[in-house]
Amino acid sequence: MKFTRLLIPVVAVGALAMLGSCGGGSKENNANEFSEAEQSLKDQIKEVVYNLPSPTEIPYLLQQTGAEYNQSLINSRSKVDQYGSRTDKAALNLGVYAADIGYLSSYDKTQEAIDYLNASKKLADNIGVIGTFDVDVLKRFESNISNKDSLANILNAAVQSSEKYLKDDSRNKLAALLLSGSFIEGLYISTGLIKTYPKDLLPDDSRNLVLTPLMRVILEQEKSVDELTAMLSAVDQEEPVASLVADLKTLQASYKALNIEEQIKNNNSALVLSDKNLIDITNVVEKMRNSIVN
Repeated sequence: MKFTRLLIPVVAVGALAMLGSCGGGSKENNANEFSEAEQSLKDQIKEVVYNLPSPTEIPYLLQQTGAEYNQSLINSRSKVDQYGSRTDKAALNLGVYAADIGYLSSYDKTQEAIDYLNASKKLADNIGVIGTFDVDVLKRFESNISNKDSLANILNAAVQSSEKYLKDDSRNKLAALLLSGSFIEGLYISTGLIKTYPKDLLPDDSRNLVLTPLMRVILEQEKSVDELTAMLSAVDQEEPVASLVADLKTLQASYKALNIEEQIKNNNSALVLSDKNLIDITNVVEKMRNSIVN
């Protein structure tokens, strides 16, 4: 799993800030600064892609914990048409649907995954990502329907191809939103599985023991949250980016309040592994996800 801390190039943030605040300077200097900032952001997105979980990684981890599938946690594909009028919404929800397809595939819901892949093509076309969710991808998906690893590879390749196309076409904001939607949806499904787990079946201690593998998946995302926050902070702070960054900073604070690394170092990780400690994280993730899909 790729959960290493990303060293964010400060020059990208600094250059973008200067572009927004400086009224003086020649057009040539401003053009150079913009070009440098754009390239830095491209490089930053590339590193975040490497470090963030792929659209299929969190769903696969959830399936491996033995957690039961929960249909209510994925975004309805019937809503795809309402995202078509705005490219930022289309990019975010293409990421959301990618994570949903990964979740469906992990639990052998392959026909539903194909239906979602079909719906995703509309969003890909809307933001100009031609050929990444096309008929050929659908055919390959259908022909590998019994092989989870192949399905995961096909989906991840389609998302990576979309992200690369957007960066190469200088639409870094859309690439960043695509990544954000996918990661937030994976985290939403993870926290949702814990939130919806029956509270009256087992005593608290036994319940926490059952949920421990799921909680570990969520806790392991702290560094990915830091990376995503830094990346989006370097993007033009118009909506919906500004709200997402504000919520991600709140999410960072919720993670830091748990002091996970220190607790593990002192052999007190059991104190963190309680679903009550994840309430703040769950609420922030739910807020972000609702703002994306509604």
